[in-house]
Amino acid sequence: MEHKAGFVNIIGNPNVGKSTLMNALVGERLSIITSKAQTTRHRILGIVNGDDFQVILSDTPGIIKPAYEMQESMMNFVKSAFEDADILIYMVEIGEKDLKDESFFKRIFHAEVPVLLLLNKIDTSDQETLEQQVSLWKEKLPNAEIFPISALKNFNVTEVFTRILELLPASPPYYPKDALTDKPERFFVNETIREKILLNYSKEIPYAVEIATEEFLEEEDIILIRALIMVERDTQKGIIIGHKGAALKKVGIQSRADLEKFFGKQIHIELYVKVVKDWRTNALQLKRFGYNG
Repeated sequence: MEHKAGFVNIIGNPNVGKSTLMNALVGERLSIITSKAQTTRHRILGIVNGDDFQVILSDTPGIIKPAYEMQESMMNFVKSAFEDADILIYMVEIGEKDLKDESFFKRIFHAEVPVLLLLNKIDTSDQETLEQQVSLWKEKLPNAEIFPISALKNFNVTEVFTRILELLPASPPYYPKDALTDKPERFFVNETIREKILLNYSKEIPYAVEIATEEFLEEEDIILIRALIMVERDTQKGIIIGHKGAALKKVGIQSRADLEKFFGKQIHIELYVKVVKDWRTNALQLKRFGYNG
């Protein structure tokens, strides 16, 4: 039996549903999902294994015009997704007409690998609009196969996966066949905590935050976690902690609930807040947090 394997890289503007699609295809909640832009900051791999295939899905940050060093690094993750793709998924939503960076669109237009254009959120549209959108994208990207989908409602996602399997090149697996992702456990702890901050705080707070899991001790029936929440200013630290620590406690409770589901074990989590001035524009700090893509 011939074995197939390859990298299927998902790109698109912020908030088009890339993380929702990734999780639907993998069958696990690997990428965090919120309605805020720039939720995904890194390139996250999700691995789907079968007897004769290995699909390596790659969720990348939403395409933006970078305003500071961290965003430059985020766009480097997107560039790397073009370089090793065996199949490229370009995800758009109803009403969208272009990418926020024209140079990325040119790379999709001239891609030498198969391109699947997924027109997402069709559950929010009507038939006439959908047909207009399909015609628009057929004209703009004649090299792409178009799939109208709803990642949230799981509509047409199976059909997309079937097409991916048909397009995969013959190859031995790149990762062990029991692997689910390339990221370590601490990464998912950090992302879970960051998601709760995105959901519970407004304005600039979530974008000024980075998480570092300093302790991850796994025992037979419990995992002990100590994580640091870094902000850029003292005022942000006060907001994260909240009155008598109530806001921080809420983040801890919500994070623990999700992590217990993810790891299937009891979780004890301690959260601390520290000011690391201007970490988003500091090359050394960015490298420490993995922004060196």
